[in-house]
Amino acid sequence: MWEVKKFDKLTVSELYQIMVLRAKVFVVDQKRIYQDPDNRDQQAIHILKYDQDGEVVAYARVFLTDERTVTFGRVVTSNKFRGQGVGGQLLDKIMEVIKRKFPGKSIEIEAQKQVQGFYERAGFVSEGKPFIYKSTPHIKMVHQPF
Repeated sequence: MWEVKKFDKLTVSELYQIMVLRAKVFVVDQKRIYQDPDNRDQQAIHILKYDQDGEVVAYARVFLTDERTVTFGRVVTSNKFRGQGVGGQLLDKIMEVIKRKFPGKSIEIEAQKQVQGFYERAGFVSEGKPFIYKSTPHIKMVHQPF
């Protein structure tokens, strides 16, 4: 089941599960030491997928960076759900939310270099050269507004 919620509509349990999933993948699995909570969550729209037991197994957040540009990030799928198409479903949900809530806005992301092809299949185009962000190679990518 998919849910789309503003920050103030997340339950304490949902927020906890989100933070655990993000830390597990981005900090522990990827061996990156960084401050995950960055004061963007409060302004974001949160996209969550639950498994049959009610656990959050996929997540992303979408937010405006300025009046003309929308971005998304913290795109994550639980290890036990990888390779089953959940990541593609999550990206479809992200783009659906952007189309509905932010029509006409430019879409810009900073993608981990290792998943550049994943975003290219969804119509994103790389801009500029790769750069290091939080100890990981990233690339700026853009998508035409809806």
